[in-house]
Amino acid sequence: MAPTTDPTSTLLQYLREARESLLWKLDGLSERDLRLPRTPTGTNLLGLVKHVANVEAGYFSLVSPEPYPHPEDLVPPAAEETDPLVDMYASAGESAQLVVARYRRVQTFVDEVVEALPLETTAEVPWWPRSRRTISLHRILVHVTAEVSRHAGHADILREGIDGAAGLRRDNSNLPAGEDWPDYRARLEAIADRF
Repeated sequence: MAPTTDPTSTLLQYLREARESLLWKLDGLSERDLRLPRTPTGTNLLGLVKHVANVEAGYFSLVSPEPYPHPEDLVPPAAEETDPLVDMYASAGESAQLVVARYRRVQTFVDEVVEALPLETTAEVPWWPRSRRTISLHRILVHVTAEVSRHAGHADILREGIDGAAGLRRDNSNLPAGEDWPDYRARLEAIADRF
């Protein structure tokens, strides 16, 4: 990929990379493994994908001249009032294939919005404090990329705990090749035990 100095292209590239990093953590796992809570607060791989789809659609719909064209893909606000965590897990009726397909539709919508509008386009974020509620598309892109990247990191840790798959991307783990991970871990435990 050729380097670019266009801010929109650069920001969109980082968002796309974060998305793909998150999605590849689902590859090859069963529906059960994708849904199984892996932390005391219930964090699960499929829920992370459902959540970021709602985040992306929610923020970029604010600047879009047109509403998100597939509202059935998103968690309705009334459902969040009943269950504030409803966007953090897939219901029994939402297959992994469905959740990923919904996220892909959201990605297409977001990419089209970003490519069509200047970064200076502004919007109001009703759930933010009044003092900083007016924001630009540029800030939305940075905010959402940080959010997706954060959850991709969560997914990386969860996936490593399932089957040892770890790293940045399918084609580049960004981890040192040939590392003796059990030995490395033992060295770190020995250091920690000194304290």
